[in-house]
Amino acid sequence: MLIPLGFIIVTLSVFGGFSMAGGHLGPLYQPTEILMIVGAAVGSFVAANNGKAIKATLRTASTLKRTKKYDKEIYMQLMSLQYNLLSKMRREGVLGVEKDIENPTESALFSEYPRIANDPMIMGFITDYLRLMISGSVDPMELDELMSHEIEAFEHEAHIPADALAKVGDGLPAFGIVAAVLGVVKALASADAGAEEMGLMIAHALVGTFLGILLAYGFVNPVASRIDRQVAEAVKMLQCIRVTLLANLNGYAPQLAVEFGRKALHTAERPSFTELEEHVRAARPAGAKQT
Repeated sequence: MLIPLGFIIVTLSVFGGFSMAGGHLGPLYQPTEILMIVGAAVGSFVAANNGKAIKATLRTASTLKRTKKYDKEIYMQLMSLQYNLLSKMRREGVLGVEKDIENPTESALFSEYPRIANDPMIMGFITDYLRLMISGSVDPMELDELMSHEIEAFEHEAHIPADALAKVGDGLPAFGIVAAVLGVVKALASADAGAEEMGLMIAHALVGTFLGILLAYGFVNPVASRIDRQVAEAVKMLQCIRVTLLANLNGYAPQLAVEFGRKALHTAERPSFTELEEHVRAARPAGAKQT
């Protein structure tokens, strides 16, 4: 809801303020100016990106509504799940979780954490690296480097839509100037028109500059920034998993490993030590001993 709310605030502030100052909204509606600016922006977007980037940008639009996808609750679920997985490995050996990670959809352990189980990115990252840990032939430093490379690659790919939209936003003011210049050219070509008509045509031409700047900084660039924030949230989620698994691989008990993961979170979503301990204790499977 924050994106539509922001757009409404921008629209009401700009056009409402213009009306309160005595302006008339009618002259601001210039379909031809809008066509030139928006059409040029779409064309530059298509020309600057390949099919993969265009599809990624279009897919990202469906995720913008999930403003709280990675919140405190899902982090609590994640750390509780990791605690139970690592505790099971500690009790039953590394092969104790083999069935869980090979068939997560049929795992009773994963089914207790539906938000985690329904996130392909998180599930893929956890299960892939647990498989490597089960193999027992991966050095912790090598695994750390591999995780870092994968997170970096994910971050680079996830930033493509934001970069594409940001470039469009940066170009919109220039397209607005192009539309304005063409409007001025049209006005000057009608030199035999009266002063009133000439003034109206110049005013219509200047609307292009206004629309280009408004679309760029009021609509397109904020969406690009929102995508950036979402990418940062996803990367922080992967970093939390990475730190927890590496701590366990280096010999720390599950409770301490989860604490390492907790410390990797932003303060806005980070639970306190007591909150996490109580949550983990409440989520511990029946019959499982504390490790």
